[in-house]
Amino acid sequence: MAKISSIEGRILYNSRGSKTIEVDVKTDNKFLGRVCAPSGASVGKYEAVSFPNNNPEDSLRILKENSQKFIGLESSDLKAIHDVLKTLDGTTNYSKIGGALAFAVTIAAMESAARALDKPLFQILSSEQSFNFPFPLGNVLGGGAHAGPGTPDIQEILICATGSKTIEDAIETNLSVHKELRRVLEKEDPSFTNGRGDEGGWAPKLENQKALEISAKACENLGFTLGKEVSLGVDFASSTQWNEEKSKYEYSRAGFENSTGEQIEFAASIIEKFKLIYAEDAVHEEAFEDMAELTAKFPKTLITGDDLTVTNKEILKKAIEKKSCNAAILKVNQAGSLFDALEFADEATKNNIKLITSHRSGESTDSQISHIGLATKSKMLKVGIVGGERVAKLNELLRLSEHDLIRGMAEI
Repeated sequence: MAKISSIEGRILYNSRGSKTIEVDVKTDNKFLGRVCAPSGASVGKYEAVSFPNNNPEDSLRILKENSQKFIGLESSDLKAIHDVLKTLDGTTNYSKIGGALAFAVTIAAMESAARALDKPLFQILSSEQSFNFPFPLGNVLGGGAHAGPGTPDIQEILICATGSKTIEDAIETNLSVHKELRRVLEKEDPSFTNGRGDEGGWAPKLENQKALEISAKACENLGFTLGKEVSLGVDFASSTQWNEEKSKYEYSRAGFENSTGEQIEFAASIIEKFKLIYAEDAVHEEAFEDMAELTAKFPKTLITGDDLTVTNKEILKKAIEKKSCNAAILKVNQAGSLFDALEFADEATKNNIKLITSHRSGESTDSQISHIGLATKSKMLKVGIVGGERVAKLNELLRLSEHDLIRGMAEI
């Protein structure tokens, strides 16, 4: 079997211009796997720490000092590579070496193994013999931690081409809504600067309800019916509004506060009015019972945990026990290593929790998560719509559409 012959790292920059780490894993002196770690702006308190002391150079130093411990391992032996990382970091959140390092090393090793085997990455991450494309889920209008003052408190308004039968049509439909939304915004506010947030969604000066109405109007202008050809989604990112001392959700940009009950009503009214297919983190990251109330009320909507579940197998078990969600975000760097993330994915699948593989707001131009979405049978791939680091993931899906193991679109 192919064995790791070298492992090296370097400091690079992500899409926000922040420092991160890239890792090269070479198998049999010739098969290169290269991965640059992303980072989030809206970060759950229980997810893996990206870098020790918030310093990518510390992770790079640790890699250089311990690179020999990986030499000779089979590049496809994900558990063995994970185990070496855990001997270097005995914490539950990778605070000693950095989850970004665990992310980059494990995915780079598997990419190297895929090249040695002359197979696509998704195929060596799964024992399945056929695959379906996840639906691209893209941010068309942004606010919150992903955009500046004056934008909505709601972090993301998303589009998903739920009526599409091919990946080509799904991507094109999302792009058309994004373009039409720009025209609607310019008509609504002639001074709109065409500013965009971290993930490519338009960042206008609007309050929450108006932003949702305008997003729906863009869909309708193109002849689409919400809930049919296209569907809207919302990432509420409610932990960013939650004030623990006051036990209130503070919508500072819109100028109101919600009690726990009011927040549930606020989210429910948006889900109902705009026929959302997807609602992420509608309450704060420790409100398991409140999420369960929404999950019970909207069984046909993907009531999704992100900060709630942070790609953590043990926290997911708690969410499953309390029936807190019917869907969960899979972000490898939240878990740390790819091994951790795939264990989370297995637990979700066993318990009928639908997966949404996701990018981070600070991204690279790598496209491995497109393969991870396929391999984990994710229903959606949340990767944005525009921007080179977002389009890279979508373009990879288009390349993969030429592969005969991929049959069509997933069933949501």
